[in-house]
Amino acid sequence: MPLWLSAIARAITTFNRWLFQLTVWLMAIVVPVMLYEVVMRYFFNAPTVWGMELAVLLFGPYFLLGGPFLLHLKGHVALDLLRQRLSAAWTRRLDLVNYPVIVVFCGILLVYSVPAALSAFEYRETSFSAWNPPVWPVKAAVPLALLLMLLQALVEFARALFGVADEEPRA
Repeated sequence: MPLWLSAIARAITTFNRWLFQLTVWLMAIVVPVMLYEVVMRYFFNAPTVWGMELAVLLFGPYFLLGGPFLLHLKGHVALDLLRQRLSAAWTRRLDLVNYPVIVVFCGILLVYSVPAALSAFEYRETSFSAWNPPVWPVKAAVPLALLLMLLQALVEFARALFGVADEEPRA
């Protein structure tokens, strides 16, 4: 892989790793909120109007923004039973088909998610629930995650194309 491409690939993967490690901390908010909600609901018969909604609003970005680095870790759903039986050459060929499909898929979703996120931001969209928090930040996470997934898929395609092993540890 050319040096300039290797540097870009490393930068994209490093950024996605950093974002992955940051989004993991969203669970440090979601878990206590859900615990509080369960205790209030079932022990005191006083459910909150915000607990479940906050958990859902935080879980969306957690799930989405962790995905690009998870692609690098090969942690997404895959046909592992099939891949385990393939030779390294066939696994590489499969990757050379798989990653462009991911790029196209992310590109199509990106085209449709950007206007929705911009509209939600422009109108300062809220959830219209009793608590009524803003949802535009969560909607903004969708095109951001898709862009980062697209870039990571391009990185993984380049690594497969040039036969480059991962330069950094996977965890």
